[in-house]
Amino acid sequence: MIESITDYAIFMLDRDGHVASWNHGAARIKGYQPEEIVGKHVSTFYTQADRDAGLPQTNLMQAAAEGRVESEGWRVRKDGSRFRAHVVVDRILDDDGELVGFAKISRDVTEQRNAAMELDRAREALFQAQKTEAIGKLTGGVAHDFNNLLMVIQSCLDMMDLKLPQDSQLRKLVQNGQSAVQRGAALTQRMLAFARKQELRVARVDIVSLVANMTELLRRSLGPLVNITTLFPVALNAVKTDANQLELALMNLAVNARDAMPEGGELTIAARNVTIDTSHSTRLEPGDYVCLSVTDEGDGMDEETLLKATEPFFTTKGVGKGTGLGLSMVHGLAEQSGGRLVIKSSKGFGTRVEMWLPSVKSEAAAPVVGTPKLSLVNPVHVPRPLHIVVVDDDPLVLNITGAVLQDQGHRVIELASAEEALRVLENQDRVDLLITDHAMPGMTGAQLVEEVNIRWPALPIVLATGYAEIPTDLSDGATRLAKPYDRADLAEAITKAMDDRSVQA
Repeated sequence: MIESITDYAIFMLDRDGHVASWNHGAARIKGYQPEEIVGKHVSTFYTQADRDAGLPQTNLMQAAAEGRVESEGWRVRKDGSRFRAHVVVDRILDDDGELVGFAKISRDVTEQRNAAMELDRAREALFQAQKTEAIGKLTGGVAHDFNNLLMVIQSCLDMMDLKLPQDSQLRKLVQNGQSAVQRGAALTQRMLAFARKQELRVARVDIVSLVANMTELLRRSLGPLVNITTLFPVALNAVKTDANQLELALMNLAVNARDAMPEGGELTIAARNVTIDTSHSTRLEPGDYVCLSVTDEGDGMDEETLLKATEPFFTTKGVGKGTGLGLSMVHGLAEQSGGRLVIKSSKGFGTRVEMWLPSVKSEAAAPVVGTPKLSLVNPVHVPRPLHIVVVDDDPLVLNITGAVLQDQGHRVIELASAEEALRVLENQDRVDLLITDHAMPGMTGAQLVEEVNIRWPALPIVLATGYAEIPTDLSDGATRLAKPYDRADLAEAITKAMDDRSVQA
């Protein structure tokens, strides 16, 4: 029976650990025929490291003392290849209780171990995905509420700024506050980017042109110690994403690379066309992509840092030197664009950050490249006073928006829900414009837009939101206004909404 078993290596050892018998399973698993191995010491099957550590003798001594030892470890076949073995060694005594040898049973568990490791990796990936989703929901919610607060502060400061003398000390303090609000708004945009709830203006973007246009800015920002190299193929496909956000992402990655190379070094920006299938490591949908990468020669990251790199507010930089939102913003942009962010790094060997973005054919038009608008507070003039209905469930936002509109000469009706807005519109003889928030309990702003388009198709609408979750077809017929907005943004949106309706009429 023992001779016929092939799934297990079953053999005897003498009291000194030399092989005394050998079955077919041992020959199959370890590769030795009986005449090649009988008489050899059991340490033959151990790795050199285990032999140097005295593990074979330790196992035999433990089996002799305790009667049995069970272990798992790497073993070596005749051809030098390694396999994972589960081993049981039993002590054999004669009738007088004297040790005469050992019975050893080994099984090749390499496949089971690999399967278990793959399962652990899948569980860890699922855990990381669930954690990222939870953090994203929390971050998105915080950013949305923070946007509303910033907008209230910004609008109050704007109105104060307009009414203070040019040389007033208070005016300088107000302008400091406005600068702080702009910084806060930038932070919320990065938070929303991580949560994949930022407003993207998706277009065909030519990466080669985009990088060429920002190269000089990169050189000035990174300093003379960093040498920038670009590697692009002759025919690189365009990608589908937001050009401004991609610029910001590249700048974030470049600054991170510079900080990782305090003594300078090579920074490489490269891209290539890739067609991936279902087995690709990125786990993206099969199709055509562009892999845009930023590689540095810096210190690199250890495994623990690498796992946390895209979490918002995680940073290895000193206090005041980083927000911890750079990589999380890049991660959010890649995911929201239908791609993936992949970071490859090891301690002491630099870092390579890859943005995988869906591609389109390269004959597309030139990219839409721009820079964020820094609004200045100036008196806003509108063609004529309007009768405006404003809807927002946040009373602070509602009140300050109404105050700004009234200051511009408009008549305003302030309402806290979409349902109230519909009732007012039914009973008002003349309403020139509807301004509504999107994220409201009950009926959302997008649903209100849809209903108004059906019942009052000539009414101009401005839809304000800090989110990107509104389906395009639900917001058709409305001018989008991103939060937080200032007086100039609001006036511009009103003018556009009125002009668009005039053209349609």
